[in-house]
Amino acid sequence: MDTEQGSVLWFVGLSGAGKTTTAREVAAKLRMRGRRVELLDGDELRATICKGLGFSREERLENIKRITYVAGLLARNGVIVLVSAITPYREMRAYAREQLPAFVEIYVKCPLAECERRDVKGLYAKARRGEIAHFTGITDPFAEPASPDITIDTAAGSIDGNTAAILAWLDNREQRPAAAAIGGDER
Repeated sequence: MDTEQGSVLWFVGLSGAGKTTTAREVAAKLRMRGRRVELLDGDELRATICKGLGFSREERLENIKRITYVAGLLARNGVIVLVSAITPYREMRAYAREQLPAFVEIYVKCPLAECERRDVKGLYAKARRGEIAHFTGITDPFAEPASPDITIDTAAGSIDGNTAAILAWLDNREQRPAAAAIGGDER
């Protein structure tokens, strides 16, 4: 997977769905296998290279463009990049897929009610009170992925089970011819 071009595993889903938690576990397992891995977390990136961007549709797209650029730099140097970012619009995910040759879309599915229950920062409650504008899932839409490469359900599945499913998909992809490796149609 990372001999020349690294893959970009892009974890998408609602706030609180378990994107970063799952990505961290996958990263740890890949590192145990001797892989070069970097995790780009949406919250951390908004505090650094995406600082100052708001949450309008245009600003969200700019956020994804910046993340895509950094992920591409790392991947072209053989790093497996795990991106944990809500990425609420299909056009954003299409942009990333178009720009990144080894893009893998991982939909971290979780019901809104469960995401709200998990919300330790109280962001959903603030959004429901009107204190946060453009909050994905409440006042801003989340377009569920139409055909992600991998779907995991964090409400029904365990972190270990979901991590194992992602790693199995990646292992299977490595065993296929290169032409079949990108895009994928396994779910």
